[in-house]
Amino acid sequence: MDDETVDLFRYEHDLRAQGYRWIAGIDESGRAAWAGPLVAAAVILPEDFDLDGIRDGKELTPNRREQAYERIAVDAVARSVCWSEPRTINQRGLHRCNLELLRRAVRKLALEPDYVLIDGVNEVPGIRPPSQTIVKGDAVSASIAAASIVAKVTRDRLMDRLHLRYLEYGFDDNRGYRAPRHLDALDCFGLTDVHRLNKGTRKFLAR
Repeated sequence: MDDETVDLFRYEHDLRAQGYRWIAGIDESGRAAWAGPLVAAAVILPEDFDLDGIRDGKELTPNRREQAYERIAVDAVARSVCWSEPRTINQRGLHRCNLELLRRAVRKLALEPDYVLIDGVNEVPGIRPPSQTIVKGDAVSASIAAASIVAKVTRDRLMDRLHLRYLEYGFDDNRGYRAPRHLDALDCFGLTDVHRLNKGTRKFLAR
């Protein structure tokens, strides 16, 4: 086992040494996007999970992400994924939806965790097990990295479906984030029903 692998599991090892057994990592994908859903995932990995190819989902190539996703799907002790559509995000607000999704992802796990590792800087109120937030947790915690992969792959697949409905916007490539092709389409066609209302997109309302 190399140093990178040891580091990636160090939070889980420390928690298991304290008596915790079922440690879940949670993360979201699509928070900064201008279009498409916000997706959250939770994953509990077995202690002997092979971490080869497991890291922050954003740093993996699409093929490596898919391969890692399939291994997580087969070998994880438990996993869950959920999302909010743009209409809900526009009505309830991004931050509120994000917190609700992270709580829901934990509740949806088939096995209740006894500790939760959360990517980010903000606590998530309402999570019943003890929890800890970790800045850039998807780069230093195996469980959070696995959750980031599940969330990212799930969201990419959802954006591929939206691409077939809105070919001009290039959702198969930009995934709903701010990008030249996306901006060009917004200039020409305006907002769709899968766009979020934020500071960047509101100026396209009148198109």
